[in-house]
Amino acid sequence: MYVMQTKLTLRMKADRIRMAKAEAARRGKSVSQMVSDFFAGLTPRRPSAGAVIPPITASLVGLLKGRGISEADYRKHLREKHS
Repeated sequence: MYVMQTKLTLRMKADRIRMAKAEAARRGKSVSQMVSDFFAGLTPRRPSAGAVIPPITASLVGLLKGRGISEADYRKHLREKHS
């Protein structure tokens, strides 16, 4: 499979460039690959139409639908749980 690659120019302070190159060498990668990996991690990954969802996950899908629980309720729960 052919994937077209396009050049991207980044402007950073010299010390950050040195740090990025050193980290890339430590990981055995290029700086370009590290930047690409970073952006790939930002893309939400959705299961493809034919993807198999593990049974435990499938059993939880839609569990709270129609229960009137908001994101604010969930955040409150997390604050109480972790304080």
